Amino acid sequence: MSYETFFQNNREQHLNELKEWLSIPSISALSAHKADVNKAASWLEEKLKSAGLEHVEVHQTNGHPIITADYLHAPGKPTILVYGHYDVQPVDPLNLWTTPPFEPDIREGKLYARGATDDKGQLFLHVKAVEAILREEKELPVNIKFCIEGEEEISSASLPPFLDANKDKLATDAIIISDTSLLEPGKPAISTGLRGLCSLEIEINTANTDLHSGTFGGGVPNALHAIVELLATLHDKQGRVAVEGFYQGVPELSSMMREEFAKQNMDEQALTNKLGLETLYGEEGYSFVERTGARPTLELNGVYGGFQGEGTKTVIPKEALAKITCRLVGDQDPQDILDKIKVHLNSHVPTGATLKITDGEKARAFNIDPTDRVLQVAADAYASVYGTRALFTKDGGSIPIVETFSRVLGAPVVMMGFGLPDENLHAPDEHFNLENFDKGLLTIVEFLKTV
Repeated sequence: MSYETFFQNNREQHLNELKEWLSIPSISALSAHKADVNKAASWLEEKLKSAGLEHVEVHQTNGHPIITADYLHAPGKPTILVYGHYDVQPVDPLNLWTTPPFEPDIREGKLYARGATDDKGQLFLHVKAVEAILREEKELPVNIKFCIEGEEEISSASLPPFLDANKDKLATDAIIISDTSLLEPGKPAISTGLRGLCSLEIEINTANTDLHSGTFGGGVPNALHAIVELLATLHDKQGRVAVEGFYQGVPELSSMMREEFAKQNMDEQALTNKLGLETLYGEEGYSFVERTGARPTLELNGVYGGFQGEGTKTVIPKEALAKITCRLVGDQDPQDILDKIKVHLNSHVPTGATLKITDGEKARAFNIDPTDRVLQVAADAYASVYGTRALFTKDGGSIPIVETFSRVLGAPVVMMGFGLPDENLHAPDEHFNLENFDKGLLTIVEFLKTV
């Protein structure tokens, strides 16, 4: 029996099982759902066992459980580690869901539920692909391991120490993660880079109280004026970050990656029109997809201070604040970047103002060479099922645990996603296109049989 026939014959059962899992509200961020998170972990434990996996263990942590399993009966063959997460985002605003988020519903070829695409639906594909091979062939063509967590949506606090403590147990030749998207329907992609992150908050103070602009205007420093002047020094007129040393560790784009970016055929004018803009913006010499996927940024996320109520209040504010985040690439070190930004800010504080800086998040970028054999095999596996080879991309977002896996286990990571960009992950009416459910199963089987 072909695998396509096998999956078609078992499709209804597989979807019913997935619906059962999706009906468990495993919201890791809300303490009221701790029991549900544990229930979702137990559900997965049983499915891994029934699929034929061995040594299935639920590891308790200071947060939510981590589940491991393996099937190691292919001596001399590669070992593949599958990572995913069973926790989901909160569902608010509830009134914007067409059907209840934990009552899975199939409409027009799409499965709607919280966690459908992020990440229960995509993770489920790996469990069923392994189960199918074991049922059809009674053995696997590779050695397989699973490491599944329940805290991805709340920054994976328990996973890095778990990886450090279990390096030998989790040793692998490659790590496979399905928690990303195709570029568009029928156009698969493999991300070769995720940007890192660092953040900070700044506070400018001038006088010890707000002052009347009639009495003091023109004679004392204004905190809002000062912060606007300070923030304006962070970029030059060409869209580059003006902090000295900011671009240290940023690699130049290879000709191969520029070709891969060009193959995306991004219509910048269409995007400009869609967003209601007159023009796009960014560092000169790079396209939109290159700027947002492969170049570092420094962005103002919030600037506030002074009177913000209705009407007018003639006041000179004594304080102003700003929130800043940087997306990082290559070998940029988050703490080093924060330190350089602090030096820049402190050297540009306007006269009459004092500055306070508070560090925030820090995460390193993830990068992998697209010529790595395992990525090439994955691209071919997509081609065998989708009829078109996966493009190699770089994503602008940050998934810190990917870099952690790569560094701690010393293995290449293949971002082998089956979602679509418009599937409303983290938003109401999250869904998973069942065309990619079907093709995802076949693609994973093909990858495991050829890697």
